[in-house]
Amino acid sequence: MKIPVGVQLYSIRQDCEADLLGSISKVAEMGYQGVEFAGYFGHSAETLKATLDAAGITAPSTHIGLGNFDADKFDATIEFHKILGIRNLIIPGLPMEMHDTAEHTLETSKLLSDLTAKVREHGFRLGFHAHGTDMVVIEGGKSSYTILGENTPDDFVMQYDTANGMSAGADPVQPILEFPGRGLSTHLKEWSGEHGAKVIGEGMIPWMDVFHACETVAGTEWYIVEHESYEGMSPLEAIRLCLVNIREMGR
Repeated sequence: MKIPVGVQLYSIRQDCEADLLGSISKVAEMGYQGVEFAGYFGHSAETLKATLDAAGITAPSTHIGLGNFDADKFDATIEFHKILGIRNLIIPGLPMEMHDTAEHTLETSKLLSDLTAKVREHGFRLGFHAHGTDMVVIEGGKSSYTILGENTPDDFVMQYDTANGMSAGADPVQPILEFPGRGLSTHLKEWSGEHGAKVIGEGMIPWMDVFHACETVAGTEWYIVEHESYEGMSPLEAIRLCLVNIREMGR
């Protein structure tokens, strides 16, 4: 079976801010099978779930800040995402001081490991989304991304981002292979020497190698398209073309 393709809604953030519910319907009409949220813009979980159901798509994951798991917010966070039907809670980034050294990254790994166990009790998986700063070598030939992955549980999702990795000099494929079975959600973003400036399939990423790594080693359950900048086209048109090119590549 083909891995379903979703889109990170940050790709069309201005559209979502203006009309999140309508934007969900538009990406479903393009043929996307799911969305990854990047904020809810004041909508209730019930309203969002009804919108997803009406559009015939799902939300396999969300990007959610670490602060939402603080003791005074934890229960509400869990309840919201149970209603919404999201299983994968992905932390989109961390303050630099939490992963600027190996020592700090190990401390952060312990924090995230404890939190992984806590959300697991409620049927969720925790994860982390890679940015360029996470791929820079900080000690012993290892990046903070590698140190984090080596010191978190096997069910902690390592969500690699192809362009974010390349922007920092990382190989676009090797980090996917580092953690077998843990790349359950992989971000597909083009790199052309400028961040996200080309739609998928029109830049430097060796997409067939990425797909092979995801499908044979990483255990990828969802491909998540993300696009960040636009050359003479609207954000909606850019993500439509990304999906067209992915389909032409047989995915």
